[in-house]
Amino acid sequence: MISIRRYLLRTLAIALVVAGGVAFTAAYLITDHELEEILDTQLSLHSRIVAGQLDPDATIDDYARLASRMGLPEYPAQLYRDGNSVPVSISESGPKLYHEEELKLVLGFWNSDGSPRLLGGKWNDAGPFPAPLEEGFRWESYDGHRWRVFSMFDITTDTWISMGLRGSFHDEVVERITWNNLLPMLFLLPLLLWLMSRIIRRGIAPIQALSSQVQGRSSRDLSKIDNPVPQELDGLRQSLNDFIARLKATLERERRFTADAAHELRTPLAALRIHLDNAQAGEEQSLQKAYVGVERLQRVVEQLLILARLDQVATTSPTTIDLYPIIAELMAELWPLAEERDQHLRLTGLNQLEVRADEVEVGILFRNLLDNALRYTLEGGHVEVELSLEEGAPQLIVRDTGPGLPEALLDKVTERFRRASGQSTTGSGLGLSIVSELVQRQRAILTLTNRKPSGLEVSVRWKLPT
Repeated sequence: MISIRRYLLRTLAIALVVAGGVAFTAAYLITDHELEEILDTQLSLHSRIVAGQLDPDATIDDYARLASRMGLPEYPAQLYRDGNSVPVSISESGPKLYHEEELKLVLGFWNSDGSPRLLGGKWNDAGPFPAPLEEGFRWESYDGHRWRVFSMFDITTDTWISMGLRGSFHDEVVERITWNNLLPMLFLLPLLLWLMSRIIRRGIAPIQALSSQVQGRSSRDLSKIDNPVPQELDGLRQSLNDFIARLKATLERERRFTADAAHELRTPLAALRIHLDNAQAGEEQSLQKAYVGVERLQRVVEQLLILARLDQVATTSPTTIDLYPIIAELMAELWPLAEERDQHLRLTGLNQLEVRADEVEVGILFRNLLDNALRYTLEGGHVEVELSLEEGAPQLIVRDTGPGLPEALLDKVTERFRRASGQSTTGSGLGLSIVSELVQRQRAILTLTNRKPSGLEVSVRWKLPT
């Protein structure tokens, strides 16, 4: 992908060139219109001045003298009599010094019938210039050139008067004015591009500084980015800091999880090896103890896999499910475990309870709650599961007659590998951690309460949709 600096420089350069082109076109069109207005005014004004100087009693000789004054070297004016040209010499008092542009400005006189009377030099190159047919401005093509002509009829002298300006003169003036306005811009363009490059480089310097700070960090440096940044980059810096904070929490959780898991796995493995060594030495009870150790190790591994999967899988979209058939099926699966220990397992409450949750996660949650209750309830004890509504909110309650928990541990027992002292060694300290994680994912509320005289009550209440 192209860099921001190159993109901005290229885009602004193109915009500058396009703006210059638009400005050039606009200047040309405006100048063309305004110059036409000015030149038309001059043609009209000078034609009226010439008309005011004509003598109604002027003779052919008077027009001959006028022709000698109008003629330019190599471009004499032509006097016409009865439609035929009459040679006229330039008088000594005629123009000796003249501007070349005068060749593009011509004056002509016609009789009322349209026959030429006196025409300036350039209006005779290809025969007499076309006679005017009406008063006003017009464009006329003559001898391969376009002429802007103003014509008027003087009633006093019974004469048509036309004054014309060659179109090339108009075009040249427009082009000169436009180019004179554009050339300074063309000379300034490299300077403007250099200035834009410097401004863009300085503008994106904070981005490069922010990138360098992130890129130059070691994998262990998870401190916040505190470089001062412009207001536009404050959101990016905050997002990076939030990501770093989440990454730091995740790595810390994984580090703690790995350390705790290694400790929890090392202990049953060491005990298992001792029991197997004792079994080889002939102790009969050691095989039973080894079996218990294998059972605990299997449970730890299974629950570690569940926790790892929960940490990796994103929160799922909840759907409306009925808790009753899910709970009933899972209780049927764990019934042999309760029957083996002569425990009483009962489902009470509503026979239909809908919640907004993920069915798989609800199954894992309840299985851990029920498994914990059965494991920590003594032989012959009772485990009761209740489905109910609490202030309109669906609620799942699991009650047992086990030893319960110390009051100081009720708020901490959901931490990973947190177990009450003196409890059975078959536990892993992960069951309620899994439950707590799933409750948070289900946007529900977990409550643990000790029962009288003994036992534990665990309730999961789903929040009502807002």
